[in-house]
This record gives sequence, structure tokens and C-alpha cells, in this order.
Amino acid sequence: MNIEFLGTGGAIAAPRPLCGCRVCVEAREKGVPYSRSGPSLFVHGPDVLIDTPEEIRDQINRSRIERIAACLYSHWHPDHVMGRRVFEMNVNWRAWPPQNRRTDIYLPGRVGKDLRRMLGTWEHLKFLEKVYGAVRLIELEEGESLTLGGVRITPFPLAEENVYAFMFEEDGKCALIAPDELKGWEPPEWVRGVDLAVLPKGLDEFDPLTGERRIPEGHPILRIEATFEETLEILNRLEAKRTILTHIEELDGLSYDDLQTLERNLRREGVKVTFAYDTLMVDV
Repeated sequence: MNIEFLGTGGAIAAPRPLCGCRVCVEAREKGVPYSRSGPSLFVHGPDVLIDTPEEIRDQINRSRIERIAACLYSHWHPDHVMGRRVFEMNVNWRAWPPQNRRTDIYLPGRVGKDLRRMLGTWEHLKFLEKVYGAVRLIELEEGESLTLGGVRITPFPLAEENVYAFMFEEDGKCALIAPDELKGWEPPEWVRGVDLAVLPKGLDEFDPLTGERRIPEGHPILRIEATFEETLEILNRLEAKRTILTHIEELDGLSYDDLQTLERNLRREGVKVTFAYDTLMVDV
């Protein structure tokens, strides 16, 4: 298996429209790896797409993807679903009778229920299914696994029950992919020691380079979003052989160079992490 990071930004990607901060200015001037688009990745082998942010069309066009066998949705949040129109790529507008392709979309546990009530996502996907035949919606029972391309994929809820992570297993290799929302999560025994863990970075309550407080004490976001410090604690308990952090928010104010410096600092302290960037490709 190979994992391609299509987009490594968070709910607020970089550059943020109309923002003149140094991170956004540099992102506009230099592009990747300084710019970060919405959160999505692709697992080559089973050829599975995880989530469709607004920028997914451009992400796929610049990627190494040759086919998409299936898509998994981790949860209903807009930064993870709003690019769903991309599945119109399966429609052959010129051919008659229609000769359309189809992408299977797997919705684990509560995701299907949430998509029915949030943002009109279910209605849009059903339109793509019924009118164009461009997708097929498959709802998985809680705890149900699937196998694609010889890879076993097990979705499971995090502490927030509406958000799912995925375990990919092939030939004795295991990759844990948690696209978002680690707040309050305690890694169960069966996921510890994986070969690769992909986790969201978490918000910087304090600047990790200077120690300066970045989010005011008592801010409500600290009650619902994991901080970078909390992510490091989870990382320590997870004991993965390799960890890559993604879902990096523009509001943290860290550039690509800042994250490279932070990565070196952490490694000197014995914390082996890599900060993802758009287009990064890694082997499991």
C-alpha cells in the first residue's frame, strides 16, 4: 500500500481567501508544499479515496491516481464532503446510450444517518446514484469491515461517535488513518503498534516553537477540538512505528518551514513524527 496525501489542510486551508498573514502570503507565492488544500488522501493498492473536500477535483488532477475503486467518508463535516460533485467525472456526457462509470461510496456506522440530515449531502449523492448512476451508496453496519483489492478495511468510531477512523491491513502491514477529531480518544489495544498512523495534528493552544499562547484560555474550541499537546499524548500511547500528522490548520500560523523546524525539534526529543504536505507519497 502507498498513501498519497491529496490535501493536508484543515477546516481552514492555506492560503485563506483575502488573508494577508505571512503564512497565506507565502502559500500564494510558492504553492505546494507551502499551500495546503482541504483534507483528503488516497490509498494506492485498494485504490480508495478518503473524503472529498472542495478542492478534490484539482487534487485528483495533480495526483498519481489512475483509478478510484471506492470512496470512504469519515464524517459529515463540510471540509470533508463538499467536493462530492467530483463524482460527475464518471459521467460520459457525449455517449448515447449512457456509458457511465460508477464509484462505490462506503458509509460506516452513523455516517449515512448524519449525511441524511446535514448539508444536503445525502440528497446530492442519491441524485448522483439514481440519475447518473455515477455512484453506489453502501452503508456499513457498526463494526463491519470490507475487503478491497486484497486489503481489509475496518472503520471504527473515535471518541466522537459521528467520526470514523480506518484500519487498513495487508500482508501483515497495518495502517491507521484517522482523518480528523481526536478529542478524547483513547487508542484501544488492537490498534496500538501499527506500522503507520496518520492523525490530525491538533490545534496549537500554545505556539510549539515559542511557547506563546495562541488560543485564549477558556476559548470554547478547546472543549471540542484536540490540541497539539493532546495529539502528542495520544501518539505516545499509540506506539505506532511511524506517525504522520495532517489536517494542519491555517489558524495555527505555522508555515511549511516552521513545521520542518518543529519536526527536527521533536525528533531531538525522541518524538518521531512527520508533518504531511500536499502531494506527499509514503509506503506502508
